[in-house]
Amino acid sequence: MVVSALLLTACGSTPGDQADTPQGTWAGQPIGPPPARNAGLKRAMIRRAIQEWESFEQQVVVLQGRQESIPNVGAWEDDASHAGRVNRYWRAVGRPSLDGMDCQHPWSAAFLSWIMRDLGVSEDQFRPASAHWIYLTQIIERASDSGRYFVPRRIQDYTPEPGDLICAGRGRSPLQPVGGDTRAAQLQGAPTHCDLVVGKRDQQLEVIGGNVRNSVSKSILELDDRGRLQPVPRRPWFLIIENRL
Repeated sequence: MVVSALLLTACGSTPGDQADTPQGTWAGQPIGPPPARNAGLKRAMIRRAIQEWESFEQQVVVLQGRQESIPNVGAWEDDASHAGRVNRYWRAVGRPSLDGMDCQHPWSAAFLSWIMRDLGVSEDQFRPASAHWIYLTQIIERASDSGRYFVPRRIQDYTPEPGDLICAGRGRSPLQPVGGDTRAAQLQGAPTHCDLVVGKRDQQLEVIGGNVRNSVSKSILELDDRGRLQPVPRRPWFLIIENRL
């Protein structure tokens, strides 16, 4: 019942008061003015992620501190019924020979890239890529430009909202922001993972990502009492990408 309630919240959620705050800075440079609002496109991103999650039979992952549970197991990438669906994501990043049977190739960045490309987001705003660090580098390097859809935000002073991306490091060497800011140079080749925020209620956040426990999964996360992300062993969050549409 909690998952269902959050899902309904996701579709109707709008950015909170922080959308009206000053644009702020990143790596000592001012973040550029926002683009014209396009709430319909932002909602479409959320809706498309939810549709793919439903197509993968609604796998749910709950992260609470060091504990992880999967109360609902969905379809997996290498199921014959879904391997071809993963191929659609790979095609969006120019790797049409791969599908869900190629389990050694992480496809979470391809999943997000497919959503953006399928909805007509230009490569100038979101660069389709087979690795998250590639489009994250573009977003950070161009944060001071005017009209950017996506800009970086610090996890310690920004509350994620539906439509945003939240990003974590993978592997044994977590990324360490410099003065709170992740620099583009730090991301070169870094193993990372990002999810799309689709719902928020009180101190719970719902995010959807590809290649999460072998599926398109919805993860349920705990926020702190200020609504901030809490890095956990499974997901050492280090960066939020605000969706300013």
